[in-house]
Amino acid sequence: MPTEHTRRRFLQATGATGIAALAGCAGGGDGAGDGTRLSWHAGGQSGTYYPLSNEFKTIVEDNTDYSLNVQTTGASVENVGSLAKGNADFALIQNDIAYFAKNGTGIDAFQDRAVDNLVGVATLYPETITLITRADTGIETVADLDGATINTGDLGSGTQVNALQILEAAGVTDYEEQTASFAQAAEQLRNGDIDAAFVVGGWPVGAIEELANTNDIEIVPIEGEARDAAKEAASWFADDTIPSGTYSGIDRSIETVSVQAMIATHDGVDEATVTAVTSAIFEHTGDLTIKPDFIDTASAQDGMSIDLHPGAAAYFES
Repeated sequence: MPTEHTRRRFLQATGATGIAALAGCAGGGDGAGDGTRLSWHAGGQSGTYYPLSNEFKTIVEDNTDYSLNVQTTGASVENVGSLAKGNADFALIQNDIAYFAKNGTGIDAFQDRAVDNLVGVATLYPETITLITRADTGIETVADLDGATINTGDLGSGTQVNALQILEAAGVTDYEEQTASFAQAAEQLRNGDIDAAFVVGGWPVGAIEELANTNDIEIVPIEGEARDAAKEAASWFADDTIPSGTYSGIDRSIETVSVQAMIATHDGVDEATVTAVTSAIFEHTGDLTIKPDFIDTASAQDGMSIDLHPGAAAYFES
């Protein structure tokens, strides 16, 4: 479990943003669905959540009477806030953020503010923590980030939470923190405004692909003592590997850690709706082009960190 220092740093980084999300002020603006129109909160357009959510939208609309309104957001923490107030019907979040929210612990955004109505639908794929730098920075390990300017991810996102956990576990405390989207982080690296950036998402991440195609980059391994320390500090981290050739110029496998992406909803969404949406997605995974090798019924409860919605349970237990 993250230390008190991590929680204090997270609150300082997010300020009122995380709390505002929980108060229902950080939703996508259109509110929850009405009738057969459902609101689905994703993430930034340059990550994996948004394009994958649009593939889910096509599947659901082709195979049910429901339509999905997919919205861009700041991802996990913001999405939990939208679910908490019923401003979203479904959302993609990280399994560690789901656990924090449901149990009112872990980070200050949720400390003693348990999101009681949050329930799970399915886990999807490993969300790889990718630590990127330019080839000319000389940063080769997590420890080399001391004194660096680091983009830790969107303010209030699961990426930021994970980045702060990893930095603290590795004993990296002397750095300047920037908070921006994956796409903005890529631009900051390209311009030399930051030294490194954390990105959390299923590989390949579009923003990293684009950067690697135009600039010489390095992906910093999270391995050895740094990986052991991260896993000891946060049990939801799992070993992961970015295969050689995933990104241009990276001709070796990179050891790192990952969390799990998942679909969540709230207990105000009726059982029939959740069953229909869940069934449509998992009966048509062959239509997916994003993470098709990971998303299936056999692994859909791996790493599930909160209770299932009865509608999802009805599908998976049938």
